[in-house]
Amino acid sequence: MKVISAALSILLSLCLLTIGGCQTVPPTNNNVIHLTLWHAVNPPPNRDVFQKLVDRFNQTHPDIQIESLYAGQLDQQLPKVLTAVAGNVPPDILFFYPQITGQFVEIGAIRPLDEWLDKSPLKSEIVPNCFGEMQLDGHIWSVPLFVGNVGLFYRPDLFQAAGISEVPKTWSELREVAKKLTIDRNGDQRPDQYGLSMPLGKGEWTVSIWFPFLFSSDGTVVKDGRPDLVNDSAIAALKFWQDLIKDGSTKFSAPERGYEEDDFIAGRVAMQLTGPWTFIMKSQVDFDVMPIPMNIHPATVLASGNMFIMKTTPEREKAAWKFLEYVISEPFQTEWSIGSGFLPINLKSAQSQAYQEYIKQKPVMKTFLEQLFVSNTRPIIPGYSRLSDSLGRAIEATMLGAPPEASLKEAQARLDLIGK
Repeated sequence: MKVISAALSILLSLCLLTIGGCQTVPPTNNNVIHLTLWHAVNPPPNRDVFQKLVDRFNQTHPDIQIESLYAGQLDQQLPKVLTAVAGNVPPDILFFYPQITGQFVEIGAIRPLDEWLDKSPLKSEIVPNCFGEMQLDGHIWSVPLFVGNVGLFYRPDLFQAAGISEVPKTWSELREVAKKLTIDRNGDQRPDQYGLSMPLGKGEWTVSIWFPFLFSSDGTVVKDGRPDLVNDSAIAALKFWQDLIKDGSTKFSAPERGYEEDDFIAGRVAMQLTGPWTFIMKSQVDFDVMPIPMNIHPATVLASGNMFIMKTTPEREKAAWKFLEYVISEPFQTEWSIGSGFLPINLKSAQSQAYQEYIKQKPVMKTFLEQLFVSNTRPIIPGYSRLSDSLGRAIEATMLGAPPEASLKEAQARLDLIGK
């Protein structure tokens, strides 16, 4: 045990030295509070837009100076963040995906924001559907830097060639359209064009792309704060995916690479589920976006990046809140959303003349903006990573032919065993 303890101490020391490399010693000035912000804003042009806005805050708040540091992508950041918290040297502000909230709350790493947000006039300007990702156990723990959601990209030229004049609005219509768009041009019994790309895998991308179908079935996978996977809505959503596959009208992505757009851009698939962040938006192909066809009601899933205030000192936390207020304000959100291609989380920003002009130039953004108000949230619970892993295994098994209910029962049993 002494050897293990010593090894852990050495590892922690090395990690803290690594973290120290991400931080700089602030200038000595008793009248200025220097705060560190770790983020994963990508691609680099978005990082430039974000840095420009941080610089503007620093210029207008001489008493608070934000040092914005790109700390790598989120999957790379988590060990660094947890080590920083354990070593009592966290950043002051952290950008992360909101599904991590439960884990941060459990280890006491983040500051609840209710006290400040409840007093802020900006609370009423936040898109209401964003609050699902901000809250846990009756408290608000983060505010969104940006928001996106999943829509169904399609190729109008391929629709026209197949004689399809209207986009599908329901699951049954989507199945029929996908069949018509699946074409074997050379008669070798293998389609040269498929109706829909399907994200093969058990990772978070596959899970998040499946959630709109669960939500459209009026479903959830959490009950009373605990995973509850085996229910009629989840079974129906998995069965629909399996039906599309059995129809022969879907093309699997490479494993765990469902976000790649090559097949869509090359015309090998006519439809793909993804969001406004996709490279398709900058491609030269003929494309448009439709709302995801519905089962019981329209639905999609939010894909957000949120800002957390880490526990430090009351003075530093209060200064960090001033920056977060700036982030959710209309001027920041308008410039950031136009520059980054994400959706504004501020209602006034979405209605602003500048953003409306932007939508005229990129009309597909209107679909994503309208879908914000039928968007739902992936669960914000302490064990989300375990839930996602088990759910992802059930989705992948179903895609490969296993019965939906049996796949979900196996996933639930795995979660129940972990819970014990």
